[in-house]
Parts: sequence; structure tokens; C-alpha cells
Amino acid sequence: MVNTDNFGKRLTIILDHYGLSASAFADLIQVQRSSISHILSGRNKPSLDFILKLNTACPDINMYWFLNGSGSLTNNATPPSKQSSLNKKSKPSVSVSNHDVKQLNKIDKIVVFYEDGTFQAYNSEKSERT
Repeated sequence: MVNTDNFGKRLTIILDHYGLSASAFADLIQVQRSSISHILSGRNKPSLDFILKLNTACPDINMYWFLNGSGSLTNNATPPSKQSSLNKKSKPSVSVSNHDVKQLNKIDKIVVFYEDGTFQAYNSEKSERT
């Protein structure tokens, strides 16, 4: 059974877990900022769409805990940044000589992303800002 009391408190715990503001978290799970505000204030309960987006963006959050209020916050002890790298298939190891390493370590391009949505790409020939 869903425990609708204290959804806002549990959402606050999730925000603290990720170290995000309400607006940054709304952007992360791709919902309107007002949705987060309304849940935090207790005005609204999370919709099914909200819960599915939360589950997709934050697979380490224990949905039973979020919905029911019992159990632990996360499904496991692995932080989300490390969880995504653990899910990727490991690449086979390759033996290379020092000469090959120098060739592999050559930087082709560096891209800097700005908060306003623009970026600047740097390579050996030119730099451009888009």
C-alpha cells in the first residue's frame, strides 16, 4: 500500500542524496519545476509519470521506499556515478608498447560546455563557439 504521507519529506531526502536543488532535480528527471515544488509542499502527490521518470533517472533509488516510506533510500550501496560505469560491459585488455601509448594519448579535440547551452570546441586547427 502506498503511504502518501510525507512524500515531500522523502523527496527532500532524495534531493539531499544527490546534492541537487529542486529545479536542478526537475531538469534531471525531466519534469516541470512546479511539479517538484507542489510535491515538496504537500499540495500534490507524485503522478505515475513522475515516479516512472524518477525511476529512470535515478535507478539506485528504492521505489518501494519512496512510495511506502519503509526500507532504505537506495537499492544498493553503490553511488549512482559508479553504478552507470558498472553496468557497462568491460572491455578486453589490450597489450600496447610505449610507442603505441604515445599515439593513443594524442588529444584530438576538447569541448567545453557552458551553462547557457553553448559550447566551445578546441582542436589543433581552430576553435569555435556555438
